[in-house]
Amino acid sequence: MSRAPRGGGTQDRQSEIVVFAGRDMEEQGRRELEGQWGRVCDRLRKEIGDKAFKTWFGEVELGELKLGKIRLYAPTRFVRDWVGRHYGDRVLAYWQSVNVEVKNVEVNLVPPPTPRRPNEIIAVPPVPSSPGYAQPMPRLGPAIGRGDEVVQAPEGRYTFANFVVGKPNEFAYAAARNIAEQDRPLPERNPLYIFGGVGLGKTHLMHAIWHALRERDPRTRVLYLTAESFVNKFIHALRTKNTGAFKEMFRNVDVLMVDDVQFICGKETSQDEFFFTFNSLVEQNKQIVLSSEKPPSELHDLEERMRSRLGSGLVADIHASTYELRLSILQSRAEAARVPVPAAVLEFLAHKINTNIRELEGALNRVVAHGQLIGREITVEMAQDVLHDLLRQADRKVTVDEIQQRVSSYYNIKLAEMSSPRRARAVARPRQVAMYLAKQLTTLSLPQIGKRFGNRDHTTVMHAVRKIEELKVSDNSIAEDVELLKRQLQG
Repeated sequence: MSRAPRGGGTQDRQSEIVVFAGRDMEEQGRRELEGQWGRVCDRLRKEIGDKAFKTWFGEVELGELKLGKIRLYAPTRFVRDWVGRHYGDRVLAYWQSVNVEVKNVEVNLVPPPTPRRPNEIIAVPPVPSSPGYAQPMPRLGPAIGRGDEVVQAPEGRYTFANFVVGKPNEFAYAAARNIAEQDRPLPERNPLYIFGGVGLGKTHLMHAIWHALRERDPRTRVLYLTAESFVNKFIHALRTKNTGAFKEMFRNVDVLMVDDVQFICGKETSQDEFFFTFNSLVEQNKQIVLSSEKPPSELHDLEERMRSRLGSGLVADIHASTYELRLSILQSRAEAARVPVPAAVLEFLAHKINTNIRELEGALNRVVAHGQLIGREITVEMAQDVLHDLLRQADRKVTVDEIQQRVSSYYNIKLAEMSSPRRARAVARPRQVAMYLAKQLTTLSLPQIGKRFGNRDHTTVMHAVRKIEELKVSDNSIAEDVELLKRQLQG
């Protein structure tokens, strides 16, 4: 039969009781605070609606109550400022109705992780937190450190749910969702290669795939980065003689996602490493997702073996937006912002701004912000006033005739030379510049452009465009000529 140790036994047990009692009181206080927060949230949800509540409070964290001050944590500065400015008084009033001791509500940012390197996103299995420590819920997924790097998930708004689908992007959307939902890559769809013009939604789909993969299985190792970041990291690895770590980082993932892959064009050594990385992952049956402004066949400064590899899977393009798609996007964004924008204004913007979706959304943001900050009613006239610079540029339609006249005058040649069969360098080079500008500044196809230059074949136009692109890199005078002519034509 064992005995209690002599001396101090009773005091030790009393200390344990005090510790347990203190811990129980702390847990009880936390439960009460969470209950109060729940009742405040219920009141807010009833007042502002489910959608607005989810937008602004869905990721706001409950902090602590100290000296009558409630501390909440917001995931971004924008959410912090908006909640504090528009809902701070109501949150305080509702909280005081359930706890008279609350005198103030303070909204802070979630303590930031160590900054990650730019243009890089990676997800690896989360590390369990220590017992008894509740880490604040991060907005963008778990931040994981790897040596001197801490990386994090993409912005939460780039999901499939927030992607507006229409005829121009429905195939790319379906292909992206299919990749995100597959347990293992299908050889005929690996890689997935998404291409399209600037601001049409390629990066949105890339980030949406990231989110969907991580939601299905948080253990999935997903590496997302731009092609520029890939090249820079490879150059750094060569300089520091640490290519082994570079290879390990890129070849031990489940999914590799590379944005703006056209950046690799013309960089031979980086192309080789990318090719080897590509092959290694495909042989391991790992998924690859790529995006570019051009299809694989038009990446002329890429080795043939690499072009063939990029086009060996599923190639999905995003076309220029239609009026219907632009209007749907505007309606969706206005609804998400909870701002009553008249239908006439949305229709006006969808009709006038048809360059790319990013510019369209930026125009809506400007109009809404102007209405909120200045207090002006949102009307078509107000939108015309606020967006006068953007609308003037959109209304400026450059024609092939204008391009030919401007280029002929600039290089001091006759206008007729644009359509003549002459091949002298003094004539051929300006003609190539004009063809390049016609491809850049008009919506005409290559055959249509060729027809306007003396019924030339589309391959001649393609050669001219390629030649000027090369000269812009190697010849500063040509680069300056082209940029000056472009500004004059668009001015």
